[in-house]
Amino acid sequence: MGASGMAGWDGRIVGAGMTILLLPLLLAAAPDAPITPIDKTNAEHYVWGGSNDGWHLVKRDEMSVIQERIVPGGAEVRHYHQRARQFFYVLSGELTLEAGGVTHMLKAGQGLEVPPGVPHRAQNRSGAPVDFLVNSTPKSHGDRVEAPAEK
Repeated sequence: MGASGMAGWDGRIVGAGMTILLLPLLLAAAPDAPITPIDKTNAEHYVWGGSNDGWHLVKRDEMSVIQERIVPGGAEVRHYHQRARQFFYVLSGELTLEAGGVTHMLKAGQGLEVPPGVPHRAQNRSGAPVDFLVNSTPKSHGDRVEAPAEK
């Protein structure tokens, strides 16, 4: 290999100019934040529905992971997502999740996948808070369409 190049992936010599062109791609592939543990104490927090909590554990365009807590009697508005596929996973309590007209009672350790376009609604019909994770791929924010129940 000469002083002006380096071995390429296929064994060819790649010139110094090529190295400069590849540098932005290599930097783009590198993590943009330190890899550190995250939980409710250091995640971005928000309140929804007046008394329910959410914590952004992962907040990226290509994927979102949110930990949510719904108080007894709390519920979200029935809706669907045009692009986002979601997976709801119960950590504690009991989550009532209506999806596509079918009501599911999910307990700790259970989950349910909701494909794009399927109307759904998470609610807490129990007497204790319910804690769960919602994984959305891609992120669901800005992708939500209200879908009132048909009469």
